[in-house]
Amino acid sequence: MQTLLIDDDPTIAFFTERLFQRAGMGEALTSYQSPADAIGFLEQQVQAGSPPQVILLDLNMPLMSGWDVLEAIKPMEAQLQGRCTVYILTSSLAPFDVARARQYPLVERLLHKPLDQAELQAIQERATQRDSG
Repeated sequence: MQTLLIDDDPTIAFFTERLFQRAGMGEALTSYQSPADAIGFLEQQVQAGSPPQVILLDLNMPLMSGWDVLEAIKPMEAQLQGRCTVYILTSSLAPFDVARARQYPLVERLLHKPLDQAELQAIQERATQRDSG
């Protein structure tokens, strides 16, 4: 399950990388602390026909928020739909954020930080079902 992590917090990035390593999926995670760099990477992957299956996206980042990232990838939505799912990682599960996330077709759901083993397994199962179905 190729996964793109976009999170400016090095501690969260470290814990997420460790989680993937413990699950035997360390090679499947690409991590960016800069949303702009992550969008550039995603554009390259889409052009190459190999977008990540999952994007883990932090909401609260300086300069460019998770919402800004979702707006920036809108032009790629057609190529990503059915191939890539976005999970928003946040420390706040405010009802406003949940409602706003529903406006983006690529967003599956919001997850409370930090990601844990059970959530990772559920994400992996959903990605496998989507890819085989």
